[in-house]
Amino acid sequence: MRTSIFGCVFVLLLLLREPGCHGEEVTSSTAVNPCCHYPCQHWGVCVRTTQEEYECDCTRTGYYGENCTIPEFLTRVRQFLKPSPKVVHYILTHFHWLWDVINNTFLRDTLMRLVLTVRSNLIPNPPTFNSKYGYLNWESYYNLSYYTRILPPVPEDCPSPMGVKGRSQLPDPEVVVERLLKRRTFRPDPQGSNLMFAFFAQHFTHQFFKTYNRMGVGFTKALSHGVDAGHIYGDNLERQLALRLFKDGKLKYQVIDGQVFPPSVVDAAVYMSYPPGVPPEHQMAIGQEVFGLLPGLGLYATLWLREHNRVCDVLKAEHPVWDDEQLFQTARLIIIGETIRIVVEEYVQHLSGYLLDLKFDPTLLFNSQFQYGNRIALEFSQLYHWHPLMPDSFHINGDELSYKHFLFNTSILTHYGVEKLVDSFSRQIAGQIGGGHNINAVVTHVAVSTIKESRQLRIQPFNEYRKRFNLEPYASFREFADNEEIAQTLEELYGDIDALEFYPGLMLEKTRPGAIFGESMVEMGAPFSLKGLLGNPICSPDYWKPSTFGGKVGFDIVNTASLKKLVCLNSRTCPYVSFQVPAEEKSQPGKECPDEL
Repeated sequence: MRTSIFGCVFVLLLLLREPGCHGEEVTSSTAVNPCCHYPCQHWGVCVRTTQEEYECDCTRTGYYGENCTIPEFLTRVRQFLKPSPKVVHYILTHFHWLWDVINNTFLRDTLMRLVLTVRSNLIPNPPTFNSKYGYLNWESYYNLSYYTRILPPVPEDCPSPMGVKGRSQLPDPEVVVERLLKRRTFRPDPQGSNLMFAFFAQHFTHQFFKTYNRMGVGFTKALSHGVDAGHIYGDNLERQLALRLFKDGKLKYQVIDGQVFPPSVVDAAVYMSYPPGVPPEHQMAIGQEVFGLLPGLGLYATLWLREHNRVCDVLKAEHPVWDDEQLFQTARLIIIGETIRIVVEEYVQHLSGYLLDLKFDPTLLFNSQFQYGNRIALEFSQLYHWHPLMPDSFHINGDELSYKHFLFNTSILTHYGVEKLVDSFSRQIAGQIGGGHNINAVVTHVAVSTIKESRQLRIQPFNEYRKRFNLEPYASFREFADNEEIAQTLEELYGDIDALEFYPGLMLEKTRPGAIFGESMVEMGAPFSLKGLLGNPICSPDYWKPSTFGGKVGFDIVNTASLKKLVCLNSRTCPYVSFQVPAEEKSQPGKECPDEL
């Protein structure tokens, strides 16, 4: 038995090594810009030298040759030892007995360190290209107003919109969404994701996905490019100051029926994006200006507001000599730490389906080569349009609400209260993201806008991103999709699998068995996510210590944070709270919240 266990562990260590890349030798054409053929494989950089010639820079790719296709010796060894992502995923989601052992030994830390380093190394740091430039330059590095990007744009002088493959014109985005993405019948997520998960995903990501179209396509307002809790405190100092109470470090609030909620814009004069006709007293003032859209976003805004003020009370009791500013600033660091722990250990854990218990422990990387800091990539922003999660209607405390009655209706939050909303959202299943045909008609316009944005920014084809993230490119639409109708429609619209666009590819790819989406979403999304989370300044050696968080009491809050604590320490009762629907369908009444969780 011992030999078997450690033999399996050795295989796992090999599986989690830095993977090799895949790709075939590509010959250039003299008729067009040779870089339109994407000739340089395995992260090689295509540099056009004359009208008809190019060079591939293969530096530190592990490959050499005209098109970076000949592997070096160590690359050959890694390729021999490294199985496909399918095998890795299978091992991480099977063999409960093995993971029961690993999760209770030092092997958990070892494997978690490998997961973090292997995934994070796929994201370039410092950043490379951006929404304007397809080559390295100082502007791409220092101008934080741009989203960065992983691959350069499709050259402007290519014979087809996606390079050299596919139709001379891309299909109408409205047609793509109508025929391939629009929901026919609601398809629930087989992993059991619920609306508590769906609203958390939207609430969490909107602190760093802040597209600023007023400046032009590809710009962002999120200057910190990471987890900064700007959705709670505002993305600039003026907004932050308008939301602060300036007493005991706390944020402004209002009390309705004895319960604390975000203040109205009458008391906190910040701009909120509400439709015309909504009176100011009914507009809640929140760090993110669009969070009046959905009561689920207002729910999380309320929970984090209460948690911030609760943490301020804890810090004041521990440090009675601290002024308002130090209490506020330290509480914010604690909130950021709590957020990252919940995301890694519960949100990402749920998404992955892994039997390895993921662990948020920045010290795991202190002896590794790891660069702190992060830039949000255009591809990450495109990837995270998960609107299929949204149901056809919302079930709250026995009532069914349509979108008409749900959108921009803050009275839902104050009428039902935190406890009933949490319980209801935790029990209502969300939709499956991948596989196509599952976006509610109310939000299909967002998918149309996403496709249009990708074309303006000339994002490279889906298969090129498969290769960039060390996945085998698909050879045909039938290999890509397990739905014959989808495969035939894609063939009709795009003509060639190598011309399939990035965002439709992510949303239409066949899903893994019993999973919320396909292989590409996981293998591309996880590196962005983990690099952004662990690259946060609070995770660095100089920050990750008790004094940063107000001493042991604050550090303990960060190190024991959970979704259940966030809810139950900030509500009168402790409802069912999870990112996954319960096994039973019948709702259970909320239990009284214990003194300690």
